[in-house]
Amino acid sequence: MTTLPKTLLQIAGASLTPSPLDRSALILIDHQLEYVTGAIPLSGIEAAIAEAAKLLDLARTYHVPVFHVVHHGRPGAAAFDPQGPYTAIMPELLPIENEKVVIKSLPNAFAGTNLHHLIQEVGRKELIIAGFATHMCVSTTTRAALDLGYRNTVVANATASRDLPLVDGKGVIPAEIVRQTALAELADRFAIIVPDTATLSGRGV
Repeated sequence: MTTLPKTLLQIAGASLTPSPLDRSALILIDHQLEYVTGAIPLSGIEAAIAEAAKLLDLARTYHVPVFHVVHHGRPGAAAFDPQGPYTAIMPELLPIENEKVVIKSLPNAFAGTNLHHLIQEVGRKELIIAGFATHMCVSTTTRAALDLGYRNTVVANATASRDLPLVDGKGVIPAEIVRQTALAELADRFAIIVPDTATLSGRGV
């Protein structure tokens, strides 16, 4: 009989309960038009935006601190040009009053920003993370968050990726394989992975 592999978190006996809303901050990453109508369209982006909108609504209902992280490249860059139209936040996920917007220039949302300080100010020790792209800024930020002492939950269906070329240039890794691989890597040690917003609960035990 084949034995299914275990994650490092399972081997260690760590809790796999998702981060409760009353202990968490929500981090929405790069929910910008560049990934919809710009230079880097993502596979399944419409469904992911809809799930992220549900997540944002739930966070607001439970008064979860929300941080909107957006990427700005160099002026005139091929993507994420801060002077162009595609760095704008998707209309379904626009911030409201008291929700902080953090501008980053690297995949790691903590690098060169005050995000860690802002989260410390609200006293939350756990993060709920969603956004784009799964394999890039979501993955990099989640890994960095562990180094900073946070316990992380990633909402899988509120993320999306894109096709990537094989390193030998002779083929393509489909976007869904890229996304699922990135999530599996995070689930091994860096985060609890939940499928959707409906799996989250308001209060920890």
